[in-house]
Amino acid sequence: MTDAVIVEGKATPRGAFPHLRRAGDFVFVSGTSARRPDNQIEGAEVGKAGKVTLDIAVQTRSVIENIRDILASIDGGLEDIVEICSYLVSMEDFEAYNQVYAEYFSDQGPARTTVAVHQLPHPHLLIEIKAVAYMPRAS
Repeated sequence: MTDAVIVEGKATPRGAFPHLRRAGDFVFVSGTSARRPDNQIEGAEVGKAGKVTLDIAVQTRSVIENIRDILASIDGGLEDIVEICSYLVSMEDFEAYNQVYAEYFSDQGPARTTVAVHQLPHPHLLIEIKAVAYMPRAS
């Protein structure tokens, strides 16, 4: 049995895919960014002169909290995550990303892979994360 869920109050996926999909006891969270429901991006500020300032720490925190909210929609939480794959536009951001990540997960947390990618779907996005959670269904 599989269930696909689009979570009300979260940014609408930019394509034909759900926020999450359950397959048995596993929940697969689609790649999640720092995009808000109004399509603005957390951690992307445009100054009066038009200069854009991007903050990987703010974006990382926003992505993890978006994933937390997506899992909460089916009564789950970050503690249910068993694997994370993070995509960074620049490995120059790895240290700041890692510091924020450690606010949410310990070395006993999910297995993790972090890779650099050429770009993400919006030029102001610095990070995207997908996750797998283990949430046994009630018997």
